[in-house]
Amino acid sequence: MKPRTVHRTDDPNTTRLVRFLAAFIQPAYVALAGLEYEGMEHLPRSGPFVLTPNHTSELDPMTVAMAVVDYGLNPTFLAKDSLFSVPVLGTILRRTAQVPVKRGTADSVKSLSAAQKHIAAGGSVIIYPEGTLTRDPELWPMHGFPGAARLAMSMDVPVIPVAHWGDEQILGRGPDPQRKRHFRPFPRKTVRVKFGPPVDLSTWAPSTAELTALSPDERLRMIPHGKTVAAARAITDAITALLADLRGEQPPAKRWDRRRGERR
Repeated sequence: MKPRTVHRTDDPNTTRLVRFLAAFIQPAYVALAGLEYEGMEHLPRSGPFVLTPNHTSELDPMTVAMAVVDYGLNPTFLAKDSLFSVPVLGTILRRTAQVPVKRGTADSVKSLSAAQKHIAAGGSVIIYPEGTLTRDPELWPMHGFPGAARLAMSMDVPVIPVAHWGDEQILGRGPDPQRKRHFRPFPRKTVRVKFGPPVDLSTWAPSTAELTALSPDERLRMIPHGKTVAAARAITDAITALLADLRGEQPPAKRWDRRRGERR
């Protein structure tokens, strides 16, 4: 792994508990895999942003968190609101500035309200556009949900795509219908993480002047669904391009649809 250089020290969410947990988790992760980072110059040197990774393994949040901590920021994910009611776990989630999201609600605006407040307070968030582990048999990104795009455009913050490859060899699932999980800690693996430049969402985003005059809820609601879907597609395209570079492969022409169980 390349020498760690902390680029930012302005995140108010990096608490003692975050530093304590990182001190234990990082050595354990490094024992399993060597981390290689590319493109960290694309991460903003100030201000909040939305980070959008691909999702191939249950180990992914740890992989992304390692990179974010090394950059000097708190790794803040969107987590199911029900988890915040679990004893001990809920306390850890709150004290590490994780953001509750109401999944399954018909109102996408309400589901993003906590994340919106977090960004307004100066924090960045990590959102998986796919919403779950990819079901693509070859582990390419699936069609994504528009939440990350809607949130970023409503708050006028950049979306930074990131792809990683290698941790699925440690903890992953098979291509069989049962998607059997495997854990293979040996031999030690190499995990590569690549950040890309901000995704250009200007075609679909409202202007800063339009947003300034609106309340937080109005900001989220003003963006038509069709525009958020198109913006989400651009984000997934950027993630896929980064992953293709890491894998040295050409991605499929069509993207996996979880509902149909096929590419389209």
